Amino acid sequence: MIAGIDLGTTNSLIGVYESGFPTLLADSEGKRLIPSVVFYPENGIPVVGREGLRMQALHPERAAASVKRFIGRRFGEEETEALSGPKGSPVTLPINGKNLTPEQVSAEILKTLKVVAEERLGTSVNRVVITVPAYFNDAQRAATRRAGELAGFVVERILSEPTAAALAYGLDRLQENSKVAVYDLGGGTFDLSILRLDNGVFQVLSTHGDTRLGGDDLDEAIAGLLLREAGITALTLEMKVRLKEAARAAKELLSNEESTAVLLPFMEGSKSLEVPLTRSQVEEICGPIIARTRAHCLRALEDAGLKSEEIDQVILVGGSTRMPLVQRLVAEIFGKQPNLSQHPDEAVALGAVLQGAILEGNLRNIVLLDVTPLSLGIETFGGLMNVIIPRNTTIPTKAGEMFTNAVAGQSGMKIIILQGERELAGDNWTLGSFQIPFPPLPKGAARVGVQFSIDADGILQVLARDTVTGSEKIVEIQSAVEVSDEAVEAMLAGSLEHAIEDMDARIFTEARLKAEEMLPAVKVALEQFGSELPESEVLDIREKSSEVQAALASKETTRLNQAISSLDDATQTLATKLIERGMG
Repeated sequence: MIAGIDLGTTNSLIGVYESGFPTLLADSEGKRLIPSVVFYPENGIPVVGREGLRMQALHPERAAASVKRFIGRRFGEEETEALSGPKGSPVTLPINGKNLTPEQVSAEILKTLKVVAEERLGTSVNRVVITVPAYFNDAQRAATRRAGELAGFVVERILSEPTAAALAYGLDRLQENSKVAVYDLGGGTFDLSILRLDNGVFQVLSTHGDTRLGGDDLDEAIAGLLLREAGITALTLEMKVRLKEAARAAKELLSNEESTAVLLPFMEGSKSLEVPLTRSQVEEICGPIIARTRAHCLRALEDAGLKSEEIDQVILVGGSTRMPLVQRLVAEIFGKQPNLSQHPDEAVALGAVLQGAILEGNLRNIVLLDVTPLSLGIETFGGLMNVIIPRNTTIPTKAGEMFTNAVAGQSGMKIIILQGERELAGDNWTLGSFQIPFPPLPKGAARVGVQFSIDADGILQVLARDTVTGSEKIVEIQSAVEVSDEAVEAMLAGSLEHAIEDMDARIFTEARLKAEEMLPAVKVALEQFGSELPESEVLDIREKSSEVQAALASKETTRLNQAISSLDDATQTLATKLIERGMG
């Protein structure tokens, strides 16, 4: 098995091609995006990901972030002017009295991804494809390979990110000589690549960008806006890190909302500040930064000898491309709406997974006979539909995912098979159900693999297997593909008509599940460590817990997410004590 990895500036991901389907793997918290932050305690092993991000806010001088900007670089190069050292020698990062190379820091991130994959799959993962920006030179590519080797991987291929993104969007199925533009606004860098499909292979015709222009710059601009709005003049290093995280969260929220309120806890002594922020304010402050990408797009077109109207598809990569302002600029430059069919944070990782499958020979000789008229999936905790095989997937096909128990002591899992395009299980059609038993286990300890397989005759076979005991059940459903045109049209019309309310319901349900899991955990942690905290902090945590409970009762999604975020901020010290206890 060859896994695919997107080693990103801000976040990293890992996935595999399993059961005929590319799957990105989630960590123990159910998150696929792993923050590319490494925290180095004075004694003990490095802490990576969300825990590292949390510890960075408390001790930023002992954390390494955005190291992708420095990997393979030497002191004295333009990109490394922020650091100092002997000119011409490899860049190092001074942390805890040691000079760490970007490869060593990146290796810690890759080790964490390796652990995530092996825990999810229950088997060792040693071979990988790792993606890099198209403009990376030989030294940067070699340094990325070394980081993979330091993490214990055999690096089968270093793959350019635009090619990976094109694979994820399925653009390898375009007509020969098709031209594709990949607009990649990542955490630390921007580049625009022009690709041409030639004999089934994407050739990069040109690439142009700025290695010092990315989502980090947008976050800093928003942080400056928050600073001015809040009237704060002096900041400690810790406050700067927290402010930037608040700015990033606001940027992401305002990609879907018109306004929000940013809570800045304990920014002036014990005083917390609440700053109202609108999308128009963010677009005004970020507009000049995003406008800088225009010149790079035009230069890449010129270098490729093409005009914008000759581009067949424009695809977006990088979390900041979710901003409506970015999407409007791209549409203006290329004269066509960008392809938004893939998650911009995940497209590169999916492409790496597909490249791994190609190297293994798993994507050759696929017979295209028919397609699935509607999505197929199962009902998950909270009454949501989890899609296993998306609509219009060619058959025969296989796809699978791993699920776990949502409740401690659970002795079995009911598999409810669904068909449809709605977010809530109750709004889709139930094709069948069955029970898979397993021994009572703590919450999250069970591992049940569910695989959907549709043969050339359109017969759906659903297999569920307890990977611990080997117990399995199989059911066959013969009506999964034979759906009348009228029924398909009615389902699609309903999914479009109710798209906004369906998504709102899903977002609220996910937030509700998070809150219902968080509140008891905070209560237990307070019982263990409350006596070690200042009384004012304990009172604040209890107040924020009450706000979460009130938001749950109100069923207002924005209010609930803000309350969860406030409680998360209020419990930072509490979480630190739990981490320190665990490390001890």
